[in-house]
Amino acid sequence: MKPYRPRTPSRRHMTVVGYSSLTAREPLKPLTRRLPARAGRNSQGRITMRHQGGGNKALYRAVDFRMNKAGVPARVEAIEYDPYRTAFIARLLYRDGERRYALASQGLAVGDVVAMGEEAPAKPGNRTSLQRIPVGAFVYNVELSPGRGGQIARSAGSSVQVLANEDGYTHLKMPSGEVRKVPWSGYASIGQVSNPEHKFVTIGKAGRSRWLGVRPTVRAKAMNPRDHKYGGGEGSTQRGTKRPKDKWGNITGGRRTRSKKKWSSKLIMKRRK
Repeated sequence: MKPYRPRTPSRRHMTVVGYSSLTAREPLKPLTRRLPARAGRNSQGRITMRHQGGGNKALYRAVDFRMNKAGVPARVEAIEYDPYRTAFIARLLYRDGERRYALASQGLAVGDVVAMGEEAPAKPGNRTSLQRIPVGAFVYNVELSPGRGGQIARSAGSSVQVLANEDGYTHLKMPSGEVRKVPWSGYASIGQVSNPEHKFVTIGKAGRSRWLGVRPTVRAKAMNPRDHKYGGGEGSTQRGTKRPKDKWGNITGGRRTRSKKKWSSKLIMKRRK
């Protein structure tokens, strides 16, 4: 982490992640594209996610979450910053000359060789099927369906633990404490996602949130009664409702929101606390 000298009130507690481990300043142009700015709106132009908009322009890096070039080793050319995710990414040069981006594991460095496939050794950064990964190991970028690409544990510093292999399924312990079954023919990368210090970042000032595309949030108790269930009253009053609700009156606290008919519920062995 990089702290700042308290030259201004906003700088006093502001921290950023140290980028000394990054080795490239510019992304590879063939692997980048410009995404349209939607600002939290759907295809009809209606806001479906509040408090989004603005922010610095950014190029999207086409990250390969499948890493399906089995038997073709790749050498790490560079470790780069990605504005669309919290983790760092690695630029891989495969033996056949192709270049791809992939999530960088913690400790991965330029010059390291990464292998994929059933014959890949169980070492950090390599990618193989779950049934070949030793019990107790930590993995990331895990496939829920074989061949679909990694969907679990892709953010900075995240990982899941392999608990057991049984009857065609691998038992995984999620960061939330939930234990669920995943088909063991699916692939996963061994290790932990890079940039684990991201959770310690202090934004420091409102302007920095605007750079990140986050718009201001108004407190519910500061609104009028017609705008929120907590609105109204004289001065700083209490909530006025027994159970916490959102602005539409839906109960948000102490209520399970997962559908009881969801097909994957049978794969959850232990719910999170």
